[in-house]
Amino acid sequence: MHGSSERDAPAPGRPQAVLIAAVVEAMRALSGCAGGVYLRSGAPGLLRLAVLAGVPGRLFRPWWQLHVDRQFPAADAYRRGTHVVLPDATETMRRYPQFAAGLPFRFGSVYVPVVAGSMTYGVLTVLRPAAPDTAAVLSDDDVVTGIADRLGAGLRALEVEGAEIVWDGDPLCVRPPATGSPVGRVGHFTWDPAAGTVTMDDALRVLAGCVPEDLPGTPEAFAEAVASDDAPLVLDALHAVAAGHPAGRPLRVRSADGALRLLECWMPQAPPVVRGLVVDPGPGPAADGAADLLPDGVFAFDRLGLITYVNPRGAELLGRPRTELVGRPLSQAVPWLRQPSYEDHLRGALLSPDPVNFHVRRPHPDGPGPGRHGHDGDWLTLSVHPGPDVMTCRLVPLGQIADAAEAAPVDEAPPTTAGVASIAPVYRPIFLAIALTEAVTAQQVSEVVMRELLPAFGGRRLAIYLLYERHLYLAWETGYAQGFLSEFEGMGLDARLPAVDALTTGKPLFFESLGQLEALYPGVRLDGTEGARAFLPLIASGRPVGSCILGFDGPRGFSGQERTVLTALAGLIAQALERARRYDTEATIARALQEALLPRRLSAHPRVETAGCYLPGTQGIDVGGDWYDVVETGDGLALVIGDVQGRGVQAAATMGQLRSAVRAFAVGDHPPDEVMSGTNRLLIDLDPGQFASCCYIRLDPVTGVARAARAGHPQPLLRHPGGRTDVLDLPGGVVLGVDPEARYPVTELCLESGAVLALYTDGLVERPGRDIDEGIEALRTALSLAAVPAEKPDGASLGGVADELTDEARHTTDRPDDIALLLATLHRDDERHP
Repeated sequence: MHGSSERDAPAPGRPQAVLIAAVVEAMRALSGCAGGVYLRSGAPGLLRLAVLAGVPGRLFRPWWQLHVDRQFPAADAYRRGTHVVLPDATETMRRYPQFAAGLPFRFGSVYVPVVAGSMTYGVLTVLRPAAPDTAAVLSDDDVVTGIADRLGAGLRALEVEGAEIVWDGDPLCVRPPATGSPVGRVGHFTWDPAAGTVTMDDALRVLAGCVPEDLPGTPEAFAEAVASDDAPLVLDALHAVAAGHPAGRPLRVRSADGALRLLECWMPQAPPVVRGLVVDPGPGPAADGAADLLPDGVFAFDRLGLITYVNPRGAELLGRPRTELVGRPLSQAVPWLRQPSYEDHLRGALLSPDPVNFHVRRPHPDGPGPGRHGHDGDWLTLSVHPGPDVMTCRLVPLGQIADAAEAAPVDEAPPTTAGVASIAPVYRPIFLAIALTEAVTAQQVSEVVMRELLPAFGGRRLAIYLLYERHLYLAWETGYAQGFLSEFEGMGLDARLPAVDALTTGKPLFFESLGQLEALYPGVRLDGTEGARAFLPLIASGRPVGSCILGFDGPRGFSGQERTVLTALAGLIAQALERARRYDTEATIARALQEALLPRRLSAHPRVETAGCYLPGTQGIDVGGDWYDVVETGDGLALVIGDVQGRGVQAAATMGQLRSAVRAFAVGDHPPDEVMSGTNRLLIDLDPGQFASCCYIRLDPVTGVARAARAGHPQPLLRHPGGRTDVLDLPGGVVLGVDPEARYPVTELCLESGAVLALYTDGLVERPGRDIDEGIEALRTALSLAAVPAEKPDGASLGGVADELTDEARHTTDRPDDIALLLATLHRDDERHP
């Protein structure tokens, strides 16, 4: 599947029609103001917007692609496989501040993963008016879930037929479902699927603008003639009726000039053809001539940005004849509105119900020069009044330039690179600053810079150097030929190189072409491209941190605004990298403390093999309170696992005290209930303000008898020889540290030779949006399928099983909790393992 973004793009095929139909249906069901569907792309971890409805594509460009690991609602829905429902702007800001900063308007939204079987294809999303109550939101969520499920099934069917369900192009921008009441001219048509021909009556030929010599004979040509912008929807409706599916409600589509049309089709009993009609509701209220007489400028554009009406005064103020405005996209017809701040106001009108008022500067038609009030152009006030299908705009001259003090001057023409317009660089500090707050390592900071900075300015190459002992060392690179940057590794601060000079002088260097760079630095090794370069010094609180290099494929200029923004961004990056350095140091100390508190080796017995595993959480640097232990107790072994509530040094200290207490009770060979009761009273006496869960099992390796006590801890798993695995049902008491009189009942088990006992903490089975019972069931299934040593005596170890059970967790980058796992298996004397 390939993308296209403009209304004059070729009509999409069947896969695109399926996507468009789902988006339109979801928007209609939720009365959405905008909607779309993200699909997987050919780049790992990158989602791309395949279909966009309700917002001109240009205004939504910053959200055309999305990495799955970003804290955005669509990314969360895809990554976690769960619905994300945001009823209003307050909830959006609370849960997703970075997303809300880019779209700070009053709307709600729904995000539902598109899934078929075990495959997640993408995410269906609808932006809708803010919901007054949660119940309505949940009900609407169920509706969109059904649509997403049908879309997933449709994409799966297409994939089986050989279609590749990925999206690597720009989004296909379509109009949302129209809301007007259809009245007006009517034309009829007939489609014979067997012959593949479409015939139309005279009324429909006139309506579609067809002459007898050029009649559309195929369904594709018919759809293009009747509704060129919505041709995929027409084709989808025709094929659905031909396949025997009921047509449902009439289909609302748009003609090439944006006019609303209504299409209805059905299949009679005989003959086997599809019949239908097309209704043209006629001109809308804005075009009835009344607005032509208004003294103020009035114009209107639809939700694809197409100008549908301009009165004479509006054309005068916009500076172009009406014939050059109507029927053209606003961004093309009025290019001086393509400014970041103006586009943000227009997004607000499209996504929220409130009127928007702002000031714009109209350039003189003769080009730059001394304009009114000493400026290069006249100031106008633009008022945009949202509507379900059309935005109505009022345009009046601004009487005093002082009234427009809040309207910041902007460049007359937005900077471009490689043919792509700059995408609101003035807002990138907001995006980057919020994203950097979530990055805690140097690698995470570099990844954020790659995601946010390169797309914002059209860059293709990025290199980040960090300063260590007066030398610069490469910390991150992307886009360069392999080995090209090796020559610059470890460059000293006395070298005459642009990255060094930018850092030592504290001033960024901008080269609009490689020729400029070579002229100032003759003899420096170049990478062979003729593109522009920007060298940004990374300085935090007056201390040099490193240098950041941006590379471009071709020559380009850097406007004053872009230079200012890039310089500001360099400061943010430097602060984040400095924070990452401190994090790395503190994290090393924290991990060393954690390792010191865990057992260096586990007590052993000739007939028992044990394996323990600990994984720290990936969020933050705080150590956790999870622990495991194996202790010699009399002629047996004690298997212990526990989890102190919370994280941080206090949790780790409490864990160390509890581990020592349990060991002391175990070495004395106290019964399991006494071990739990004694440890519980100790924790209450210590009064750390924390509680802990624990499971203690005393195993007799000779008889296989195990006696277990549990204090609020997840139930252990027992894998029998042959693979059957049970979740044990051990009665237990409350968590430790709550009730000094708590009792902990003891349960007796009998382990067969070859059985595997698994103790674990909740971090292994809990995931956001998933019930813990589902996680335990998944762990039970994985253990039952594992190749345990008793069944694979050719060198397999229990440690390998532990690695297998924690493999998914090891590769999860957003794991909030620590994980502890303890496995034990019983062997006969003749099958003893080392």
